[in-house]
Formats: sequence, C-alpha cells, structure tokens
Amino acid sequence: MKQLNILICGGGCAGPSLAFWLVRAGHHVTIVERFPVLRATGAQIDIRDQGIVLLKRMGLLETVRSKRVHEAGFSFVDAQGRSKATIMANTSGKGPQTMTSEYEIMRGDLVRILYDATRESVEYIFGKTVEHFEQDEHSVTVRFSDGMTGTYDMLVGADGQGSRIRAAIQPTDAPDPVRHLGAYLAYWYIPRISTDEQICKLYHVPGSRMIMSRTHSPTEGQAQFLLRDDSEELRSMPRASLDTQKQFWSSRFHGAGWQTERFIQGLQTTENFYCAEAVQIHTDTWSKGRVVLLADAAHCPSPMTAMGTTSGLVGAYVLAGEINQNSDDLPQAFANYDRKLRPFINDIQTFKPWMLRLLLPETGFAIGLIHFFAWLLVFLRMPEFVALFIPENKGGWQLPEYPPLEKTKQEI
Repeated sequence: MKQLNILICGGGCAGPSLAFWLVRAGHHVTIVERFPVLRATGAQIDIRDQGIVLLKRMGLLETVRSKRVHEAGFSFVDAQGRSKATIMANTSGKGPQTMTSEYEIMRGDLVRILYDATRESVEYIFGKTVEHFEQDEHSVTVRFSDGMTGTYDMLVGADGQGSRIRAAIQPTDAPDPVRHLGAYLAYWYIPRISTDEQICKLYHVPGSRMIMSRTHSPTEGQAQFLLRDDSEELRSMPRASLDTQKQFWSSRFHGAGWQTERFIQGLQTTENFYCAEAVQIHTDTWSKGRVVLLADAAHCPSPMTAMGTTSGLVGAYVLAGEINQNSDDLPQAFANYDRKLRPFINDIQTFKPWMLRLLLPETGFAIGLIHFFAWLLVFLRMPEFVALFIPENKGGWQLPEYPPLEKTKQEI
C-alpha cells in the first residue's frame, strides 16, 4: 500500500471522520478549516442507521452516548400548547428511528469528539482555506488563502454545500448542482424556562409555516422557524445582513400563536443564529483526477431528510476504504467510491414536492388532518410497531466492509 499525503478542505464532521480512517491506515492527513478556531457550534443533529454502526467501529459510540441530548420524543401541539399526538423515540436498539433519534447530539459536541479523536494524528490548520489548485497525474498543488502553497497526493473537498472545490471540478456544461426545495429555515438558542420539557414540539401555522422547539441543556433550548416559499427573491435572504434576516423571520411569524413571541424575543438577543435555504446537491461529478468531493459538497441531502450527518459519516468511510485499497490508482478509488456510495445517496435524497407540502401545510384544515392522523397512529401504536420490525437499513443498502481500516474494531 502506498502511503499518501492528503489535504482535506473542511473541518466539520465529515472531514475529520475521513481523516480518522485514513491515518488509521497509515496515511498523512492535513485538514484546513477557514474558521480561526474549531467551529464547535450548531444545532441539534441526529445520527441514524449506518452512522451508528460506524461510530461503534470507530470506538466513539460510548463517547457520543455520553454527550447525547436526552430528547424523549416529539409532540404536535396547537396554538394553546396542547399536545395533539406524541411519538416517542425508538430506544429499542432495533429498527429505524422516529423523528427523534436514539442518538441526538449537538453539532458542536460531535465536532469536538471527532477533533479529539484525530488531533494527535492529523495536522489541523485553522484560519485559512483553499483558494486555488492545479493538478497533474502525480500531485495537486494548492494555493491557500494566506498566499502559501503546498503539494499533496490528493485533495478532498469537504467544504459544504457551497463548495468552491466542487465548482472548480465541474464540467463547463454541467447543470446547476443546487436543487432548490422551496423552503427556508432559521434556528437560534433561547433561554430555557421552567415549563420546557425534554420533548421536541412541533407547531404548524397556516401559511406553510412551522415552529419547532427543543431543549438541549439545563439553561438553553432551541427555536427553529421553517417556511415554505419558492419565490426566487427569497433566495438571497440567507446572505443578507444579520439584522435583515432577523427582521424577516420576526415579521413572517409575528402573531402566529403558541410561544412565538417568546421565540422572537429570544431572536433579538441570541448570539447563536443560523439561517439557510433548504437545498439538495445533485451532481454527476464527485471527482476529477486527484480531487474528490465529500459529504454536503458532493451530495447534500437537505435537513428535511435527517440524514446529512449520517451520509457524511458513511461517505467518509467508503472513500477512505477505497483510497486505502487503491492508493496507487486514485481515479479507480474515486470511481469505486462513486459506484458504491451513490445508490445510498440516491435513496436518501428521494424527496418529492408533496413531502414538503405535508411537512409545511398551507391551511388550518390540512394542519387538523395532520394532527388527526398523527393521533390515530399513536392510538393504534403504529409508530412503535413500525420502529420495532422494519429493517433498519434504508433501501436495503449494505455498508461495505474494509477490514484494513477496522483492525481494532469490536464485533458489531
């Protein structure tokens, strides 16, 4: 096996996950992250299905378990805060998760766990990113944002859904990889109050709006506003000034009922605010020469699927396995990576327009129907039945085995 000198652009979750497997196999890995420090922030995320298996193979599952957000389930509520239906998390260890995963964790905690697992074996460089690169059949030469240069055997673009590395390797006639779903979301932290519970609460508002509240610590919770609107003029809103974004969300949800005014008040003072358009990334080109894309840069599934973190962990493992098996033929490694992973990605990216209309209904009547059917499912104990007996793997896709990467793994 040829030992490679590998540069990963992006220090979130997927980049360090890839580095974990690569250094275990004996490769040298450098991660550059544009933020000046470890960006251990973000909202609550969940790890599902194959992602749980991989964390166990990495020896990190118990560490993740110790940092879990103890969310018991989720509840649909009305304007008075009355629960219409509550679906509990599946903690059976069998079958798929409900909307609340058995492994809910704050993004920042997962980032820290992956960083701690790799910081002694991976070179981390904060405060700069890849500005430009050139490659030939032997190497990739990179120019960084600080003017420095470096030469590597390969470059990995783990730089998110707005990836500049993806833009650089796409064919000139390739279609736009961004698929707009016609939805927007914003989240921020709010002070916890005595009536907050360890239950995720969903409040639908006429006009294709939804509010979600979650509690992740003794002192803080999260508010999330979601909106369905496919007008093109809104697409620039996530790039507007912070004040403009906050004003937009305040005005669109003002007077919506339940605890909306509390959440809007918290929005004005929060230091943890994030706003984005919900999109998917679809591209036929995951690699070119010695450059390859990973996770959201290649195949963002959108927050609506709840599979973003899991798909990043899976992609990192498959890519590492193929690099290790074909270190002297990287184009072949990348072709195998594409061939093995893409069926899984195609499956989790299945998201039809009617699904969004169901998630964010337009009318009060439609909201009432959702509440009724949710109550009926709970009454008939169907969520528990489905969770216990439906096979866990989505679409029957099986996680590949790469024994050289797993020389210290325990039996699954």
